[in-house]
Amino acid sequence: EVQLVESGGGLVQAGGSLRLSCAASGFTFDDYAIGWFRQAPGKEREGVSCISSSDGSTYYADSVKGRFTISSDNAKNTVYLQMNSLKPEDTAVYYCAVGSYPCSGGPDYWGQGTQVTVSS
Repeated sequence: EVQLVESGGGLVQAGGSLRLSCAASGFTFDDYAIGWFRQAPGKEREGVSCISSSDGSTYYADSVKGRFTISSDNAKNTVYLQMNSLKPEDTAVYYCAVGSYPCSGGPDYWGQGTQVTVSS
Protein backbone atom coordinates (compact mmCIF):
# COMPACT_ATOMS: atom_id res chain seq x y z
CA GLU A 1 0.00 0.00 0.00
CA VAL A 2 1.38 3.37 -1.04
CA GLN A 3 1.61 5.80 1.84
CA LEU A 4 2.72 9.41 1.79
CA VAL A 5 2.85 11.19 5.13
CA GLU A 6 3.45 14.93 5.20
CA SER A 7 4.67 16.89 8.18
CA GLY A 8 6.16 20.28 8.98
CA GLY A 9 3.30 22.61 8.23
CA GLY A 10 2.27 25.37 10.57
CA LEU A 11 1.81 29.09 11.10
CA VAL A 12 4.64 31.44 10.21
CA GLN A 13 5.01 35.16 9.65
CA ALA A 14 5.70 36.55 6.21
CA GLY A 15 9.40 36.33 5.44
CA GLY A 16 9.79 33.23 7.58
CA SER A 17 10.67 29.67 6.69
CA LEU A 18 9.23 26.19 7.01
CA ARG A 19 10.45 22.76 5.94
CA LEU A 20 7.93 20.20 4.85
CA SER A 21 8.71 16.49 4.88
CA CYS A 22 7.08 13.67 2.95
CA ALA A 23 7.81 10.16 4.18
CA ALA A 24 7.02 7.60 1.48
CA SER A 25 6.44 3.86 1.65
CA GLY A 26 4.81 1.06 -0.30
CA PHE A 27 6.65 1.52 -3.58
CA THR A 28 10.18 1.52 -4.99
CA PHE A 29 11.21 5.05 -4.15
CA ASP A 30 13.98 5.30 -6.75
CA ASP A 31 11.60 4.48 -9.61
CA TYR A 32 9.30 7.47 -9.25
CA ALA A 33 9.16 11.22 -8.86
CA ILE A 34 7.72 12.99 -5.84
CA GLY A 35 5.96 16.28 -6.04
CA TRP A 36 4.57 18.97 -3.79
CA PHE A 37 1.24 20.51 -4.67
CA ARG A 38 -0.85 23.09 -2.89
CA GLN A 39 -4.44 24.19 -2.77
CA ALA A 40 -5.55 27.51 -1.35
CA PRO A 41 -9.18 28.17 -0.39
CA GLY A 42 -11.30 28.74 -3.47
CA LYS A 43 -8.44 27.91 -5.85
CA GLU A 44 -7.45 24.90 -7.89
CA ARG A 45 -4.69 22.61 -6.75
CA GLU A 46 -1.37 23.58 -8.35
CA GLY A 47 2.00 21.94 -8.72
CA VAL A 48 4.71 23.62 -6.66
CA SER A 49 7.80 21.48 -7.16
CA CYS A 50 8.79 17.97 -8.19
CA ILE A 51 11.94 15.87 -7.96
CA SER A 52 12.95 12.69 -9.70
CA SER A 53 14.24 10.16 -7.17
CA SER A 54 16.36 8.48 -9.83
CA ASP A 55 18.32 11.39 -11.28
CA GLY A 56 17.50 14.30 -8.96
CA SER A 57 16.08 16.51 -11.70
CA THR A 58 13.74 19.15 -10.36
CA TYR A 59 10.87 21.38 -11.39
CA TYR A 60 9.64 24.56 -9.72
CA ALA A 61 6.60 26.66 -10.38
CA ASP A 62 7.51 30.23 -11.30
CA SER A 63 5.79 31.51 -8.17
CA VAL A 64 8.27 29.71 -5.89
CA LYS A 65 11.51 29.76 -7.87
CA GLY A 66 14.36 31.13 -5.80
CA ARG A 67 12.42 30.72 -2.55
CA PHE A 68 11.62 27.01 -2.32
CA THR A 69 14.05 24.10 -2.59
CA ILE A 70 13.06 20.48 -3.03
CA SER A 71 15.39 17.67 -2.01
CA SER A 72 15.30 13.92 -1.61
CA ASP A 73 16.90 11.56 0.88
CA ASN A 74 16.66 8.23 -0.87
CA ALA A 75 18.06 6.36 2.14
CA LYS A 76 15.10 7.56 4.18
CA ASN A 77 12.51 7.50 1.36
CA THR A 78 11.77 11.10 2.25
CA VAL A 79 11.36 14.26 0.20
CA TYR A 80 11.68 17.72 1.69
CA LEU A 81 10.44 21.14 0.64
CA GLN A 82 12.39 23.98 2.18
CA MET A 83 10.29 27.11 1.95
CA ASN A 84 12.00 30.45 2.56
CA SER A 85 10.83 34.04 2.25
CA LEU A 86 7.27 32.90 2.69
CA LYS A 87 4.46 35.17 1.55
CA PRO A 88 0.80 35.28 2.59
CA GLU A 89 -0.10 33.99 -0.86
CA ASP A 90 1.79 30.77 -0.05
CA THR A 91 -0.95 29.94 2.43
CA ALA A 92 -2.50 26.64 1.39
CA VAL A 93 -2.80 22.97 2.17
CA TYR A 94 0.36 21.35 0.83
CA TYR A 95 0.15 17.82 -0.52
CA CYS A 96 2.85 15.33 -1.30
CA ALA A 97 2.22 13.12 -4.33
CA VAL A 98 3.98 10.40 -6.30
CA GLY A 99 3.93 9.33 -9.92
CA SER A 100 6.06 8.85 -12.99
CA TYR A 101 5.78 12.54 -13.93
CA PRO A 102 3.64 14.11 -11.22
CA CYS A 103 4.20 17.74 -12.16
CA SER A 104 3.42 17.26 -15.84
CA GLY A 105 1.30 14.15 -16.14
CA GLY A 106 -0.37 14.15 -12.77
CA PRO A 107 0.34 12.06 -9.68
CA ASP A 108 -0.92 8.56 -8.99
CA TYR A 109 -1.10 8.80 -5.22
CA TRP A 110 -1.60 11.64 -2.75
CA GLY A 111 -0.80 12.29 0.87
CA GLN A 112 -3.33 13.71 3.29
CA GLY A 113 -1.92 17.24 3.23
CA THR A 114 -0.45 19.65 5.74
CA GLN A 115 -1.63 23.21 6.36
CA VAL A 116 0.75 26.10 5.82
CA THR A 117 -0.45 29.51 6.95
CA VAL A 118 1.62 32.64 6.38
CA SER A 119 0.50 35.71 8.27
CA SER A 120 1.17 39.23 7.04
